[in-house]
Amino acid sequence: MYVDTIIAGMKNMRKITKRRAVSPVIATVILVAVTITVAVAVSYWMSGISSQYTSFEKVEIQTAICTYKGTDNYYWEIVIKLKNSGTKTATLTNVFLNEGEAEYKSQFTTGTPIQADLGPSNTKKILSGDTETVTVWIEDDAGTILSSGTTVNIKLHSAGGMDYIRLVSLV
Repeated sequence: MYVDTIIAGMKNMRKITKRRAVSPVIATVILVAVTITVAVAVSYWMSGISSQYTSFEKVEIQTAICTYKGTDNYYWEIVIKLKNSGTKTATLTNVFLNEGEAEYKSQFTTGTPIQADLGPSNTKKILSGDTETVTVWIEDDAGTILSSGTTVNIKLHSAGGMDYIRLVSLV
């Protein structure tokens, strides 16, 4: 009886050894296809995650045009053209002239030495890819405080903590 069991087991072994496996070439092709599929899926997943954390603001000061207004009120007017070349909306919150903060006005008024127009909410939002202008006024009592050729430092501060600086020569 023991011998019969061994002979039956050997017959089963022959059946197993007679089966054919997948060829190594086909197995390699299947492994490569699965690997590429997983790599593409991980790549799309990572790009979705990374885009959430890599948005940034980058405001470029394209031009700063200065003119002297000397009719009834004497003041310098500096019109600054800005462009947000970043991927996130930039919000300007402060304007500084030679480290002195400007007061927010929509147009020039007398009695305030440094004024800036950031809009009705005292902030200027610049969408990604858009351009905006900010106007800065420097009051000058009949041309006695500043003279043509003086260089002033204008700094725009954003809600994101970035500072954008431009030196402007008064003309």
